[in-house]
Amino acid sequence: MNKIIQNSLFYVVVFCITYFIYVYPFEILNELLFNEISNRRVSFYYTIIISILIIFYFRSFESLKPLRFFIFEGMGIGFISFWVVTFFYFLSFFMPDYAYLLGLLSLFAIIILTLISFYYGSKIFTKELNINSHKLQKNHSFIFISDIHLGSNNKKHLIKIISQIKKFEFDFILLGGDLIDSSKVDLNFLEEFKQFDCPIYFVTGNHEYYIKNSNDFIQNLNQYNIQHISNNSKLFDDINLIGIDDNISNDKQIEIVNNNIKKENFNLLLIHKPSIWLSIRDNIDLMLSGHTHNGQIFPFNFFVRIQFKYIYGLYKHLNKSNLYVSSGSSCWGPRIRVGTKNEIVYVNISHND
Repeated sequence: MNKIIQNSLFYVVVFCITYFIYVYPFEILNELLFNEISNRRVSFYYTIIISILIIFYFRSFESLKPLRFFIFEGMGIGFISFWVVTFFYFLSFFMPDYAYLLGLLSLFAIIILTLISFYYGSKIFTKELNINSHKLQKNHSFIFISDIHLGSNNKKHLIKIISQIKKFEFDFILLGGDLIDSSKVDLNFLEEFKQFDCPIYFVTGNHEYYIKNSNDFIQNLNQYNIQHISNNSKLFDDINLIGIDDNISNDKQIEIVNNNIKKENFNLLLIHKPSIWLSIRDNIDLMLSGHTHNGQIFPFNFFVRIQFKYIYGLYKHLNKSNLYVSSGSSCWGPRIRVGTKNEIVYVNISHND
């Protein structure tokens, strides 16, 4: 019975989201520009058809490119359009004689925001993070990247990331999960990581477990110079690197972290979601996470914040423990960003007395 209720709720949610993202903006534009009220029956049929396509895409392992483009890019453009047309539609109640003009402004704003969002979705920015600790005998630098999402993003985007990383000098690279999100990705893309002669450490995110044969993919990462730290720790000089995978409960994650703490070392935790920091921050010097994408498309940031208190940036606890949540080096789903950026994080950990 619970399964039936969950599935029913899922279908209702998909239907509602489909309507407001894919259908509703066209209805409002049609009303503003042509003063025509859309046929509700036709809108209902369109919503049903698109909902079926979305459910098929996410419930199957098929990654048909035209379908993927329609669903994901349509989702992004539709999300932007929803907020734009809602704003101008609200204005039309106070300016009914200017409905046509407001419709044109809506269309213009959607086009401009969409072009800007695709631009920022393709760009990669770098950010420098400086941390001090008395636990270090010498200074260290490393690269932290999360949420590459190969599948939603292509090899060209990965090459951009690799090119940016090469500009820095560092001791190792940390990959914070969601490296891949499609069963159809050519894993040979990961050959790009063989260009580095430093260690590359990886933990899983949620998307690794959505693909076919995910265990085979994870176990074969060492072929691409990527070491999977699976719920364990590894010493790198005086850094105790703890890696936690995403497919276990928060309680189990906390238990594994506490079992791998080395108090005399700098404890660096690599974990995909920023969910357990409040429970482990007294024992961790630096925790690195991703997953949130900083909401990716404004104002979705506010909805993400409902689930994750720590959504983006550097957070400190008593000047001893640090959490950094990355916005990710790539987009998930629609390759667009509004009010957020793809980023590579260059981390310097320095000794202090």
